[in-house]
Amino acid sequence: MPKPSLLNQDPETDSESPASPNEQAESFADILSQYEQSHHAASNGPLEGTVVAVSADSVFVDIGFKTEGVLPVSVFQSAGETVKPGDRMAVSIKGRDAEGYYELSRLKVERPKDWSSLAKAFTEKAAIGGVVTAVVKGGLTVDVGVRAFMPASRSGARDAAEIEKLIGQEIRCQIIKLDVADEDVVVDRRVVLEEEERHIKERRYAEIREGVEVEGTVRTLTDYGAFVDIGGVDALLHVADISWGRIEKPADVLSVGQKVEARVLKVDAAKRRISIGLKQLQPHPWEQAGEKYKTGDRVRGTVTRVADFGAFVELERGVEGLIHLSEMSWSKKVRKPADVVKPGDTVEVVILGVNQGERRVSLGLKQALGDPWADAGQRFPVGAVVEAPVTSLTKFGAFVQLAEGVEGMIHVGDISAEKRINHPQDALKTGQVVKAQVLELDLEKRRLRLGIKQLIPTSLDEYIAEHKTGDIVTGRMAGLSGGQARVELGDGIQAICRMRAENGPDAANSTERRGADLSSLSSMLQAKWKGGVSAGTSAPQSAREGEVRSFRIARLDPASKKIELELV
Repeated sequence: MPKPSLLNQDPETDSESPASPNEQAESFADILSQYEQSHHAASNGPLEGTVVAVSADSVFVDIGFKTEGVLPVSVFQSAGETVKPGDRMAVSIKGRDAEGYYELSRLKVERPKDWSSLAKAFTEKAAIGGVVTAVVKGGLTVDVGVRAFMPASRSGARDAAEIEKLIGQEIRCQIIKLDVADEDVVVDRRVVLEEEERHIKERRYAEIREGVEVEGTVRTLTDYGAFVDIGGVDALLHVADISWGRIEKPADVLSVGQKVEARVLKVDAAKRRISIGLKQLQPHPWEQAGEKYKTGDRVRGTVTRVADFGAFVELERGVEGLIHLSEMSWSKKVRKPADVVKPGDTVEVVILGVNQGERRVSLGLKQALGDPWADAGQRFPVGAVVEAPVTSLTKFGAFVQLAEGVEGMIHVGDISAEKRINHPQDALKTGQVVKAQVLELDLEKRRLRLGIKQLIPTSLDEYIAEHKTGDIVTGRMAGLSGGQARVELGDGIQAICRMRAENGPDAANSTERRGADLSSLSSMLQAKWKGGVSAGTSAPQSAREGEVRSFRIARLDPASKKIELELV
């Protein structure tokens, strides 16, 4: 905004029309009067002015003269104040600029006129006005009506360059030493600045309200947040309130001197603490998350952190899900999440559940890999022989890993057929690759039972391998029960024979029919143990326990190791 025209042009610069001698004389008198007034005002204290216009960098004030005065806008900004046309304020005149405007100062105190005024100001610790005149050894000289000394440490300047800029400036200061006899005066500007800053902060803390939006400048950065100047006071912008997404360090997204807009979250005037947030000016991502993410969806995300119970995955800024430890792998060997994922990993997961009210998403990593038990029935049918490493040992058995996520258990009783095993570690060790047979498969319970001893050939296996269905063999009736007999075909070789109806319980259990001659039975067994009888031999219609008989093999089942017989 350009500076407005002067309220009244000075006669000597007004060239619209020639002035008469009388008008020239009158104008000269006015100029002289105005000069005397302005000189007197500049020398003797503040004037009362009214703001008439405000531009981007200047405030124009009517001070009752034909020419307006001007103040920098920065004077009000640094004090955290706003200014508008019509405001009244006390000012003093410093001089005139190149365009003829009066240069004003907002000094609200008069410069002492004599030593008595100085003594009064010293006693009351009142702020007085002065002009910095020069830099001297150890500080500066200040005109406060008399020549005064201001130590550099009390100037409020941070370095030599700022001290140099003070020359010619009007300042407010306080007398901290006064010796009238020696005409020795020492002043302090820093104490006045600190007091002004305190008043500004108190006013700011009283003015600011929770929920309002403010503009500020990042002043400093820390690991836990940033301190932002919001007009004379510092507010804390915590790292958690910068973005809805996870941020490790504020320096990753902010820089010193950066302008930001934020919302006031909390004001504690007593403790002089203000908390602000940037993310609160943006809509929360969870407002749409419930519609965006559905149970069963496959999504990709980034692991942000790992805990003992699981890993957190960021699906988008502000929306995180949890992969619980139990949902990381189908395998039982996972003991901690760090064994599977680490921060920064990109993973594909399946959404197991969404709770928009609690802003929680449950994720599954193993589900994205597919259920290894889905086709376990085809890969590991009962009777199949597998090779797999031992993963762990317990007192009741050993676990082996057949595939990723599929483990089988070998019971201690199924490890060896030759000797009794008290503990699996007596025969096996972790990491050892073993060959075993699938004995049982329960897909619903995800259980698979294996056996090693079932693969070791036995006399029964050899017998089954040497015979076929229809062969006539000899055996001893070892027991009769429920319409069938248990038949011994050799050492450790037993079969089942279904009896005919006429072999009733009375005949089967007759004590008299058990009295077979044992010596005769031994000779018969030696002669017919594995042999047969001629096809023409007629079969008796009854049998008794302990009797040696001839049988026909009705069925051989190598997998279940079963032999079924019938009498001949």
